[in-house]
Amino acid sequence: MSDDATGNNSEETVSLAVIAREWTRLGCIGFGGPPTHIVLLRRLCVERNRWLDTQEFEDAIATTNLLPGPASTQLAIYCAWKLRGARGAVIGGLGFICPGLFLIIGLSVVFLAKHPPIALLGAAAGAGAVVPAVALSASRSLVPSSWARMGNASARQVRWVVYAVVGAVAAAAFGEYLVIALVACGASEVLIRRRGDTVSGHSSGTLALMSAHTVAVGGIAALVWEALKVGALSYGGGFVIVPLMQHDAVVTYHWMTGSQFLIAVALGQVTPGPVVQTVAVVGYAAAGIAGAFLAAAIAFAPSFVFILAGGSRFDLIRKNHSVERFLTGAGPAVVGAIAGSSIPLATSLHVVWQIPVLAGAALWLLIARRSVVGCLLLAGVIGTIVALAGVTL
Repeated sequence: MSDDATGNNSEETVSLAVIAREWTRLGCIGFGGPPTHIVLLRRLCVERNRWLDTQEFEDAIATTNLLPGPASTQLAIYCAWKLRGARGAVIGGLGFICPGLFLIIGLSVVFLAKHPPIALLGAAAGAGAVVPAVALSASRSLVPSSWARMGNASARQVRWVVYAVVGAVAAAAFGEYLVIALVACGASEVLIRRRGDTVSGHSSGTLALMSAHTVAVGGIAALVWEALKVGALSYGGGFVIVPLMQHDAVVTYHWMTGSQFLIAVALGQVTPGPVVQTVAVVGYAAAGIAGAFLAAAIAFAPSFVFILAGGSRFDLIRKNHSVERFLTGAGPAVVGAIAGSSIPLATSLHVVWQIPVLAGAALWLLIARRSVVGCLLLAGVIGTIVALAGVTL
C-alpha cells in the first residue's frame, strides 16, 4: 500500500521521523491501559496537532472496538496509517508497542529467574495477590457498555446473562474451551437476531460448539497457537487475554506455575503500552527470550493486518450488522470470562498473608475505585516488606 492509498494529504507535513518519535513517546508513557492510550492519542492527533478531526477519531475508536485484539493498539496503528499509510502504520505501531515490550521481557528475565532476590520475590508475591481483584475490577468496568449494547428487551437481557454465565463458567472451570465459548456466544446472537429475537438463551449451535474438543499440541506450535488466540480471537478489553492464556500456560503445557502466571499478569498491568504484552511473559516462560519475542510478534501481527488490509474499509466494518451482532453476543461472554478468571487466579495464591492483601485490593479497586497501577505497586511494596521480615513466601 502506498502512502497515497490512505486518501489523506497529511503525509506532506508529518514525517516518518515524527511518527517514530511521537508514537515511541506514547509507548513509553502509556501506563494505565486503553483509557489512557485513547486520551494520549486524542491529545496528540486531534487536539495538539489537528492531524485528525474529532469525528474521524471517534469513528476510529468505535471501529477498532469492533475488531478482535487490543483495540487501543489498533487505534494507535490506525492513526499512524492515516498520516503516512503502510509505512507510518508499521513505524507507529512498533514505536507504540516496543518500549513496553522490551521492559516486560527484561522484567520477566528478573522475576522468573530460578533464584531471584528475596525482595523481588516478595514484590512479585504481593503484586500477584491483587490480580484476582484486578480481574473483577476490569470485568465490572465493561458491564455498563455491554449491557446497554444488548438493548432493553427482556429476551435480550436474559441472553446477556446467559452469555455472561457461559463465559464465566468456561474461564473458571473449562479454560481450554474459552475461545469456543466466546465465538459461540457471538455466533448465537447473530443467528438469533436474524430470526427476529424469537429465541432466548443461546442456540443449540452454541451447545454443539461448546462440546467440541480442542486439539492440544506441544512445543513452539502450542506457543504460536496461544499467541494467535490472544491477538486474533480476543474480544473486549485487554484483560480478556488472562483467561485465554491461564489454563494453557499453567495447566495444559506447564510453562509456568500459577504463582508465576500471577506475576505475568501483574507485569502486564504495571508496564506501559498494551496489556496484551503479557503474552511475552508466557512466551519467555515457554521458550526463553526467543519465545517472548515470537509470542509478541504473533499476538500483535493480526492488529497490523487488520489496519493495513481494512483501514480503508472502516466505514463498512462499523456499519456491518453481523459484526455488530457478533460482538454484542461475545461482549457479555468476555465480561463473564474476565470475572470468572478471578477464581483460578485466587486459587493460585499459596501463602496466608496474600489473603488480606487481596481483600485490601478488593476494597481499593471495587469500593474506593482507585488506580490499578497504584494498587499493584502498593501491594508490591507490602510484599517486599513481608519478605525482608522473613515471612514465608
